[in-house]
Amino acid sequence: MKIIIPGGSGQVGTILARAFRKEENEVVVLSRKSFREKDEKPWRVVHWDGSSLGDWIEELENADAVINLAGRSVNCRYHAQNREAILKSRIESTQIIGQAIAQAKNPPRIWLQASTATIYAHRYDASNDEFTGFLGGGEPNVPDTWRFSIEVAKAWEQTYETFFLPKTRKVLLRSAIIMSPDRGGPFDILLRLVKLGLGGKSGNGRQYVSWIHEQDFVRAIRWLIDNKNFSGVVNLAAPTPLPNAEFMRDLRKAANMPFGLPATAWMLEIGAFFLRTETELILKSRRVIPGRLLKEGFIFQFPTWAEAVKNLVNN
Repeated sequence: MKIIIPGGSGQVGTILARAFRKEENEVVVLSRKSFREKDEKPWRVVHWDGSSLGDWIEELENADAVINLAGRSVNCRYHAQNREAILKSRIESTQIIGQAIAQAKNPPRIWLQASTATIYAHRYDASNDEFTGFLGGGEPNVPDTWRFSIEVAKAWEQTYETFFLPKTRKVLLRSAIIMSPDRGGPFDILLRLVKLGLGGKSGNGRQYVSWIHEQDFVRAIRWLIDNKNFSGVVNLAAPTPLPNAEFMRDLRKAANMPFGLPATAWMLEIGAFFLRTETELILKSRRVIPGRLLKEGFIFQFPTWAEAVKNLVNN
């Protein structure tokens, strides 16, 4: 297969490019970054600016799949300049991919478009699936930063939905946190905190954590490409989200760390300020389950966090 990954130079793109290239597929990453020879990857990297048509559109001809991951990282402070960059990078890149596919003579068979499980409401009472889940933004007393993330996700998805592409199947990926042992990723950061004795609950520990093991994430993407009758929204998350306190307890156990200092909400706010990030990434309850994948018979290799974290710690 020929797989095109716009915005594929980050952690998630690297996970996918590595897996598909290992299976001897042709992988092309579209990146704004300029790569030096020593940074050469086992897949091709083609430059684009993420906002305008260019020579890169030729890569889409006869491609089997486009997996668009483009968008500025949300791991930052949500001040006006960053908010504009986060929203603009997602809208423009989605628009330009849609335009490129629309004018292709032999367009890709499928366009998988990144979104986020953050779009769902902050809740403890029940899980959000694709059939009955509540989109967020209207919860009482929801912080402004949380509302911003949801507004971005909605605008992102609305931009994608404006394209009618009769020759290209469309799948919208509402992904939870993708856990891999790669250096600098979310799991790596959490594991280092645990080993420093800082792996206690965050806030009150009640907020749900939705996650997916990298192997299941790759398997799900491959499954979505292969299943020609599947289209629309899909939640990419393990079927067993769990409260933060339990999530951190299982991580400490897998890392053989007998204790972990908890962090109150105000402590997290101070830490987030100095780390130039937002507590929304930690304190919002993301209780998301993959209703459509389960209904269609997809089988997770790592359905529970206890199983997944053992594997991640040992790799």
